[in-house]
Amino acid sequence: MKISSQKERTHCAPKVSLLPASLTLLLLCQTVAAGSLEQAKRIHDRLAGVPPSEAVLQNMAADIDAGDVEQAAFTAMDNTSFYNVTLKNWAAPWTNRDGDPFVALNDYVATVIGVVRDDVDFREILFGDVLYSASNTSGIPAYSSANNDHYESLESGAYSLKDELVSQVQSSLTGLPSGATAGVMTSRAAAKSFFIAGTNRAMFRFTLLNHLCNDMEQVHDISRTPDRIRQDVTRSPGGDSRVFLNNCIGCHNGMDPMAQAFAYYNYQYDVDNDPEGENGQLVYNQAGDVDPETGTRVQEKYHINKNPGREKAMAPVV
Repeated sequence: MKISSQKERTHCAPKVSLLPASLTLLLLCQTVAAGSLEQAKRIHDRLAGVPPSEAVLQNMAADIDAGDVEQAAFTAMDNTSFYNVTLKNWAAPWTNRDGDPFVALNDYVATVIGVVRDDVDFREILFGDVLYSASNTSGIPAYSSANNDHYESLESGAYSLKDELVSQVQSSLTGLPSGATAGVMTSRAAAKSFFIAGTNRAMFRFTLLNHLCNDMEQVHDISRTPDRIRQDVTRSPGGDSRVFLNNCIGCHNGMDPMAQAFAYYNYQYDVDNDPEGENGQLVYNQAGDVDPETGTRVQEKYHINKNPGREKAMAPVV
């Protein structure tokens, strides 16, 4: 399967360092030659996107004069706009296939914002039983697994995300088993973009792209064994098995075994009346649930091309 490169996307998450530290280093390099007031204003403008007040500017300049540029950056990050605009636009491209930074606020973005604000180990966004929402905000609809009204109301009401977001236990909020939660990967927004229709491979590809800063081309490897590649991948594209052996397996031999982690998940919605899935929700087959098409917990989409003739013997059902 050939997947076009998205090297032009520059919104991937930092691999190790947290956002404040990396931004501080960048800003320090760009402002080292300027006076402390000019440095302070530039740092504030870059981080918050709005000018600082006189008092904030003086405090930041004093920290810079004292050699503590990092503290000056943290002062700038106290501004509500850092959370409502800067962080929101930083994380939003990760939540959709087009890399659009101007999508509505959602549970994926809110969780990233909350983790940064609370100085939580950033890696936890990919495995923690955590989700951020507004707890008791007057006039805001409660969190729902079936729509995005809660977050859209937060954004349209110009509420301060710095003050309103609260860390929640994701499994308690969504009804997923605790062992089935995986941070933002099991958020409603991620499910809507990457578990909708298709084969669930998108969740692997876009997590790799957004959080490890590599696309499929960078991990393409035809030397690995193909025995866990799913049966929907033809072994003889156009009647030529060499295409499979020299190209297709390079992506699928790594992607398909890892995408098995999502075999019990699906984004369920009314295709006829809600083709964009705006009112859909993430569903998970728990122990004892049986998909009528597969006879197991595995979602039907994992058994696409389940009767592929001679190719069935070449690819075990996964």
